[in-house]
Amino acid sequence: MGAVDHPAEPRVDASALNGVSETALMTLNGRAHQAALPDAIIDDPEAIRLVESIAFDFDKFGRRGQEMALRSLAVDRCATAYLREHPDATVVALAEGFQTSFWRLNRAIPDPRFRWVSVDLEPVMRLREQLLPASPRITNLAQSALDYSWMEQVDSSSGVFITAEGLLMYLQPHEAMDLISACAQRFPGGQMFFDVPPTLVKRLAPRGMRASKHYRVPPMPFSLSAGQLARLPQTVPGISAVHDVPIPKGRGLFFGTLYPALWQWGPAKNLRGAYTLLEFG
Repeated sequence: MGAVDHPAEPRVDASALNGVSETALMTLNGRAHQAALPDAIIDDPEAIRLVESIAFDFDKFGRRGQEMALRSLAVDRCATAYLREHPDATVVALAEGFQTSFWRLNRAIPDPRFRWVSVDLEPVMRLREQLLPASPRITNLAQSALDYSWMEQVDSSSGVFITAEGLLMYLQPHEAMDLISACAQRFPGGQMFFDVPPTLVKRLAPRGMRASKHYRVPPMPFSLSAGQLARLPQTVPGISAVHDVPIPKGRGLFFGTLYPALWQWGPAKNLRGAYTLLEFG
């Protein structure tokens, strides 16, 4: 008797996502591509499965470079360090999009006990719940990160690690700073990771950067230089320390050697983007 071909499960349509929410698909696409390569720089089978499960014209985003995967690796390293010291902490992923950090950290940490709060707008959260496995340690909140009621759902008794990966740059400056300030005052002893583009971006591309012939990234009105970020403890109550996080080494001469060295080169620090880790106290 011959083998029976089982029909593939229908893919989930994500074409209704637009604006900043659509950028979640762009970052997913870059990460999944890098994870699927023979010389992958990130272990992310969930990202690969997500792309295979979503009906969307991913090609319109253009190149699928290493940047998105490297950013996720930077987040993972900071979160892992915090969770090793606070194994029962709660991780809050603001505007999580289609990040799959929970499963990567679950594999990286022995006997994982951390809890996870995922925050994003309802259209994105609906797709996450359709496409990603549930866990009793995950709480999904379909709301804006700027609706601070999510803070009421966070058990901070064992520590809090907040990620704002690919979020703050799309906010107005007062919104971004208010969010940082609210987190600092609400979660003493916690930490927060976020990334920002070079400060020149908002001046050179006020309508958003062109990623390809068919796609323009939304405008990025918020950024701070490394020097401005370093001064946050003097201007924002509740921030006790700021760390300029190095970019992880990637693949090849440029991303493996040259770019990480340039990232750490003093004269370039205020001209590049930044990965920032805040300590609250």
